Amino acid sequence: MNFPFARRTNWHQESNTLNKALEELGKSGVEILDLTASNPTNCGFVYPPEMFSALSSLDNLQYHPDACGMEKARQAVSQYYARQKVALPPSDIILTASTSEAYSFLMRLLVNPGEKILIPKPSYPLFQFLLEINDVDVDHYPLVYDGQWRLDRQALERCVDAKTKAIILVNPNNPTGSYIDAAELNFLNELCSKHQIAIISDEVFFDYNLLKGTVPLSSRGLSPSISMAGNKVALTFTLGGLSKTLGLPQMKCAWILASGPQDVLQGSLSRLEIIADTYLSINTPVQNALGLWLGHAEEIQGQIMARVKENLQWLSAHLNDHTQILTLQGGWSATLRIPAIKSEEEWVLEFIREDHVSVYPGYFFDFDREAYIVISLLPPAPMFQEAAGRILKRLAKI
Repeated sequence: MNFPFARRTNWHQESNTLNKALEELGKSGVEILDLTASNPTNCGFVYPPEMFSALSSLDNLQYHPDACGMEKARQAVSQYYARQKVALPPSDIILTASTSEAYSFLMRLLVNPGEKILIPKPSYPLFQFLLEINDVDVDHYPLVYDGQWRLDRQALERCVDAKTKAIILVNPNNPTGSYIDAAELNFLNELCSKHQIAIISDEVFFDYNLLKGTVPLSSRGLSPSISMAGNKVALTFTLGGLSKTLGLPQMKCAWILASGPQDVLQGSLSRLEIIADTYLSINTPVQNALGLWLGHAEEIQGQIMARVKENLQWLSAHLNDHTQILTLQGGWSATLRIPAIKSEEEWVLEFIREDHVSVYPGYFFDFDREAYIVISLLPPAPMFQEAAGRILKRLAKI
């Protein structure tokens, strides 16, 4: 069918080689051990039953739409950050159904067609689709690794021109697990204030700071994590949501925390309110439950952190001369450098077909060289150890 669909949807839609290999093995009944798992609800964590009592409340039959989200729900988010010593008034919080929707709202607020946003590399593959759907041009600024990940400040500055309207920061980055430090924060504030550029800080993994307590990697001397929430120097939008904060991706709720110089901040909030009012996407039951749910955040995050640290500890203890874990500070993924005697795709296909283990190739996250793989630290320890052990055993044979 030669229908004239919009050019923005002209994506390659065929299944890639890796997915085809997984599908073929699945059809033949082969069990694949999944080290790409990103949904905590599939990884054996325990969610207190009382969390979900609010979903049966008769209050959910009442509908009193508020464009930015119900006052009590925004208050619950404000209190959650207050417990982390960050003061954010509910009036500066906008609730959305997902961080993807939050990005779309912000692109509609900040960027005209033909203008651009800068995104980090390596990072989420999702960004390319989000920007294209919203008719936003994209340029990449690199993260560089010298024992830990850092912003390449000179390269980032060279990317800025008159069409640049926002810089996306992922803090901590996915999959590198790197937070910004104080010097990088000062640099970003100065750069964005000078050029009237907004900062969009994706902090969905922020609570999973592996530097708290003992970690198996050599992390001593790394800076503590710094959030952009409440940043007042440059116009800043900090994103979070239940998908990672509570490990509940199916309970669709995220938030935009707006901050910055007061005159610009108020102008952005009034415009965002109209955008949000156009969609009214955040649902009532989740908003009614939000205060109760966020009260369980420490309990749920504690389970996830314990799992991630246990798996990372095991992985670090079983490395061989052919495999290196790149230093990570937060999140729940680990990046492994492996020998570049084959391409990443060849390695990942071999892991799938010979070892029946699925991992991400580095190119999925736009690593600029080979060979890297990215694995999830979420799976239950016995499965993780079996799956990662198969990969390490194969690499040890080189």
